[in-house]
Amino acid sequence: MTGERTGGPLIIGIAGGSGSGKTTIAQAMAGEIGGEHCAHILHDSYYRDLSDLDETARAEINYDHPESLETELLVAHVHALQHGAGVDIPRYDFAVHNRYAETDRVEPRPVILIEGVLALAEPALREVMDLKIFVDTASDLRFMRRLERDINERGRTRESVYEQYLATVRPMHTKFVEPSKAHADLVIPEGYNIGAVSTVLGMIREFLRSR
Repeated sequence: MTGERTGGPLIIGIAGGSGSGKTTIAQAMAGEIGGEHCAHILHDSYYRDLSDLDETARAEINYDHPESLETELLVAHVHALQHGAGVDIPRYDFAVHNRYAETDRVEPRPVILIEGVLALAEPALREVMDLKIFVDTASDLRFMRRLERDINERGRTRESVYEQYLATVRPMHTKFVEPSKAHADLVIPEGYNIGAVSTVLGMIREFLRSR
């Protein structure tokens, strides 16, 4: 873990390309740690509120660029959790590219997992992390996973997934996501790696025992 700890929650960032397996890893860790000890926050929840745009205009936004995310709000929420205050996290509707009116309440926990494609691409977000993880998975496997997810879970058509991948996902991965791997303290190869995940869980358990 990076830096000298001075108390407060353990904050772990988990990044990687779309479809890399980072959600599987984050959910497995959160499940092992338990809800009483861990808060799992998605960077994707912080896509900007675009209520001032109609649906056609919202569909044309480059959602794979860091500016599409209200990272400053996420950082503010992490600071609040560090100081013992609960936060209201936005809910995002990927089908219409906008936030729901409802939010999700998250209370302070000893361990905070921050998961997102661009989680390590933002300097201000990296600064609040004690451990930075990058999940490194081959591009063909990532694309197949993304295609299945976007069709089944986000109501996209096969054609729209192809178009978005070529127009923004692949170029933004090359420009922002892949370079962010250099900031990782730990690179997990090929998605869910039992040995690497077990190592991180051991570190977390040791942290919890030390509290």
